[in-house]
Amino acid sequence: MQIGGVTIKADEGVVISGLSANWDPAVFENPAELDVERGARHHIAFGYGPHQCLGQNLARLELQIVFDTLVRRIPTLRLAVPVDDVPFKSDAAIYGAYELPVAW
Repeated sequence: MQIGGVTIKADEGVVISGLSANWDPAVFENPAELDVERGARHHIAFGYGPHQCLGQNLARLELQIVFDTLVRRIPTLRLAVPVDDVPFKSDAAIYGAYELPVAW
């Protein structure tokens, strides 16, 4: 079988890094940028198949409510630092920002 132009022979193993997922520029425009309005639904953030997160719909609903409420209650909410200064986790199993300084 071939994956990404690399031949995988019978009985050879393949190790997949979850840390590299969702970073394919052929699938995600500007994958290194945080874009809460991206709308991409082909990520593996909540897994798939038998490993699919049972709480993913609740988590998505909670995030939608939180962001909608924040924008409605604090319409001047903005980053307090340049986006390039937001420290992101690249050394952990769960990707995200270490902190997100905001002002209003």
